[in-house]
Amino acid sequence: MARRAPRLRLLWLACLLPLAPGLVAAGASPLYELRLTTDGPATTGAEVTITASFVARDNGSLALPAEAHHYRFHWIHTPLVLTSKTEKALSSTIRVVSSVPGDLPVSVWVTAANCWMCQPVARAFAVLPITEFLVGNLVVTQNSSLPWPSSYLTKTTLKVSFLLHDPSDFFKSASFLYSWDFGDGTQMVTEDPVVYYNYSIIGTFTVKVKVVAEWEQVKPDVSRGVTQKTGDFSASLKLQETLQGIQVLGPTLIQTFQKMTATLNFLGSPPLTVCWRLKPECLPLEEGECHPVSVTSTSFNLTHTFKDPGDYCFSIRAENVISKTHQYHRIQVWPSSIQPAVFAFPCATLITVMLAFIMYVTLRNATQQKDMVEVADFDFSPMSDKNPEPSSGPRCCCQVCCGPFLLETPAEYLEIVRENHGLLPPLYKSVKTYTV
Repeated sequence: MARRAPRLRLLWLACLLPLAPGLVAAGASPLYELRLTTDGPATTGAEVTITASFVARDNGSLALPAEAHHYRFHWIHTPLVLTSKTEKALSSTIRVVSSVPGDLPVSVWVTAANCWMCQPVARAFAVLPITEFLVGNLVVTQNSSLPWPSSYLTKTTLKVSFLLHDPSDFFKSASFLYSWDFGDGTQMVTEDPVVYYNYSIIGTFTVKVKVVAEWEQVKPDVSRGVTQKTGDFSASLKLQETLQGIQVLGPTLIQTFQKMTATLNFLGSPPLTVCWRLKPECLPLEEGECHPVSVTSTSFNLTHTFKDPGDYCFSIRAENVISKTHQYHRIQVWPSSIQPAVFAFPCATLITVMLAFIMYVTLRNATQQKDMVEVADFDFSPMSDKNPEPSSGPRCCCQVCCGPFLLETPAEYLEIVRENHGLLPPLYKSVKTYTV
């Protein structure tokens, strides 16, 4: 027993020597790592390839171990079934198959080739998705290259393709049937995974395709049967119209301090982002030169009041998700014939005078309101009864008493009174007014 102890110590030292570079950095962070790559996801029964590569962690500034045969890769892939395994310099590749769907874990680590009990130099872990349906993608392309994703032009042909994901050629003997639904009421069935379609209206549509794969498969009892797998796939499309221009409806000649209103009509589909700026010359707008405004319709009203005369130009930019356009509108501003300061002072002066006059009249009537008394002036002198003027002719009592009613006008009545009462002053001067 005493002789075995030194031998065991030597064996442990021999196991640890190849791992010395990795164990030195174990207290901080490992110097190397494993990177896993896979061609999944996959359908049940299809073969999946997983590769583990042994690399330096800091992107190659460290030198990898010179003798790669000193290291060994260890895999755990249950319930995946291993079909093959390939070892290369600092990499390992396995091929597995699953008969059950689900997210299946795969792990791998690296140790010294002659030391199973040693600390791993690097570890890696991955989850492999396995489904019982077909695996693939629905791809939509258009001839015109647009920088905006999922946005396409109306009245332009679209190419819709289904791409089957089958890196192991599991479906090489299968026949396929495709049922298409373009979201606008149009449906079709084809045996070709590529179709062409043209949308005539704007809007958001969802293209759907149901794929059915059938092939003949040999069963364990040596009999042959037809196996079928299906899959449903979809893609969202936003159909837009390009902005063909901007129509500006507004004056080209205006006076200062006069409000200008211009209507912008956009020849394209909203929503839009509109930006405008007033410049002395018609030049394109640079990025960040103006504040953008969101417009949800095809028209927009632009208002502005000019304070200084001169020649101006409205630089207007509009864009939607697929295109942009510019437009310019020149306008001449003349000095106003009536400046606001010219008539503002007379108006204020007139209003002040009117208010002062109204206050003066109101106060004067309140302090000088008096009672009015009427006094009759009668002449009682002794000479009033003497020398009466002889009558011009015989009179009856009817003429004296009823004269006012028989005369045609009040003027004739007044003339008769003056003739009968010669000593009295005229009636229109007989009443005098005195203030008490």
